[in-house]
Amino acid sequence: MPIHSLEKLISEDVSNNHFNRPICTRFPPEPNGYLHIGSAYAIHTNYMMAKKFNGRFHLRFDDTNPLKEDWEYVHSIIEDIEWLGYSPGERIYYGSDYSQEIFNAAVTLIKKGKAYVCELSPDEITEYRGTLTEPGRNSPYRNRTIEENLSLFKRMKNGEFPTAAMVLRAKIDMNSPNINLRDPVLYRIIHAEHYRTGAEWCIYPMYDFAHPIQDAIEGITHSLCSIEFKDHRPLYEWVLTELESTEPPKQREFGRVNLTGVVTSKRYLRELVKEGYVDGWDDPRLPTIKGLRRRGFTPESIRSFVEEMGYVRHQSTIDYAMLEHALRRELKAKVPSKMVILNPLKVTITNYEKIKTELLKIENNAENSELGYREVPFSKSLYIEKDDFMEIPVKGFKRLTLDSEVRLKGAYFIKCNEVVKDEKTGEIIELLCTYDPKTKSGTGFNERKVKGTIHWVSAEQSGRAEVHIFQSLLEDERLVNAPNQSWEEKLNPFSKVVYQDCVIEPSLKNSIIEEKFQFIRHGYFCVDKNSSPEKLIFNRTVALKDTWNRKNV
Repeated sequence: MPIHSLEKLISEDVSNNHFNRPICTRFPPEPNGYLHIGSAYAIHTNYMMAKKFNGRFHLRFDDTNPLKEDWEYVHSIIEDIEWLGYSPGERIYYGSDYSQEIFNAAVTLIKKGKAYVCELSPDEITEYRGTLTEPGRNSPYRNRTIEENLSLFKRMKNGEFPTAAMVLRAKIDMNSPNINLRDPVLYRIIHAEHYRTGAEWCIYPMYDFAHPIQDAIEGITHSLCSIEFKDHRPLYEWVLTELESTEPPKQREFGRVNLTGVVTSKRYLRELVKEGYVDGWDDPRLPTIKGLRRRGFTPESIRSFVEEMGYVRHQSTIDYAMLEHALRRELKAKVPSKMVILNPLKVTITNYEKIKTELLKIENNAENSELGYREVPFSKSLYIEKDDFMEIPVKGFKRLTLDSEVRLKGAYFIKCNEVVKDEKTGEIIELLCTYDPKTKSGTGFNERKVKGTIHWVSAEQSGRAEVHIFQSLLEDERLVNAPNQSWEEKLNPFSKVVYQDCVIEPSLKNSIIEEKFQFIRHGYFCVDKNSSPEKLIFNRTVALKDTWNRKNV
């Protein structure tokens, strides 16, 4: 396998003694939303690069915008990172802790004649900046004296001007082919309470200005960013150069990862949550880490997924089936199989005369004998899936039909002799069957064969549960950015299907939240957070069928 290009870059820096400090990377999320699967790739890249070089990994919150940040998001992000297995260590870092240092850095730039206070409106700044094919124009405030800029900037800090009345801009080059260098905004006025610093500050730095300063303060050696920040790298380096940073950190980029069929834009996720289209940030249909966890994904499966992607150089879209494949591989030999009936059809075995409930020994996992066996009650009254019976079978149907036999998994052959229907609707409500006691599983009976095996649950000892089946949240992922369509038009009305009063085998009655199982023929499931002993709720994590292959990547 070729060496990871980021690893190669860091190896060269180590060999050349470029840094007189340990290798250090960081993950800098904004605390204005929940982490999603794309975040996991960024965390993994930074964490593993630090680990490979016996370095340090920092979790640092980029909390320099008070308008949408909150402790709720901070706690959620920390919990998600620890759950994923990327420990941030004993200390958590916050950009807001460096407010004074960043302010001092801005003053330094003003004194060097490299920053000025500008009173153009946001729209005017955009207009003056020019386009990709046209150069920008100098602000009429660009040539203010150093003294005037220092005075205005301190008055901005003291709260003498309203929100957005003026900004501090870097003085670089309005003719630069890189728009990010056309006198970018460094500070803006925001009169709002900050979740950590309260009303201490009313001016806040832009990310592109705060980012390199925070990295330098913490001793970051390699600032590993997603690819959209590549054009921002010259500004990152300009800030560090002008501030005369010794052994400045290096910004390097990797690709951004999206998944087919899901929404990963934080803005769109926030809209879906705030407007009530989904059941919170941890809705199992969302690609948030919380949503994937509630759906039943494991930390191991997510880490395996991002590891298999390797180093992504550009923005890439990965088939969601690849993530499902990683989960099936993870759960296949680890979770017990159970019998659950989503659409129950009653079966009465007319010749079953045993008074005492019979306990049948059934293996818990065909892939892993170490999970052992369980005892499953068998009785005169059973439930099977409605789909497992056809009165008039279609060609190729291999389950139960009138006057034919089928094996009940781990039990006996049964034969359907009579169909009972509702007198008013004509719907089939019960099957009257007989069983052959000689055909008990494990006895070696081979006098005749049956075409199929179906699962079942004893009616007398069964429990009840609610089961949720999920499909893609989007009707068509290509329409997610369609400006003239509402979310009602974009969302799949069948993204969540709820089955009430499902029949479960008794061993499931004491299931606990997040416990995982394979439901025979239905897929992998986990217990939802809203479950209780009185009402069990199971979420389907993924179906059994695995159609993923490397052509989908």
